[in-house]
Amino acid sequence: MTCSRRLFLLGTATTFAGAFLAACGQEPTDDVAKTAVPVGGSVILDKFIIAQPTAGNYVAYSSTCPHEFKKITVAQGDTVRCTAHGSTFNIADGSVVSGPAIRGLREVSLQDQGERLAASDPQS
Repeated sequence: MTCSRRLFLLGTATTFAGAFLAACGQEPTDDVAKTAVPVGGSVILDKFIIAQPTAGNYVAYSSTCPHEFKKITVAQGDTVRCTAHGSTFNIADGSVVSGPAIRGLREVSLQDQGERLAASDPQS
């Protein structure tokens, strides 16, 4: 059985369209139970930091340090720290507390899903 040029092109176009649409899916998300985020503290997830600076007030940031784009890995009270070069950031507003970073953390979208919080970043 032979494949006509028309059938081959149709199959190729269909495959490409499917791959293209799959790549245009939802942005990456991380979610966590509200009870896991301490008041006055934060939780570091895979791509995001979810913080609760004051009771019931939640914010989310990218977990990528703006200094040299390393992952922030330490949460200490009302700050988070990048262990690569020591930049420290305030969880209430993402501002730089100390270190070589000159820009604060990039805030990302946070959705309240009842008992859970989901952070996402349309720029990812």
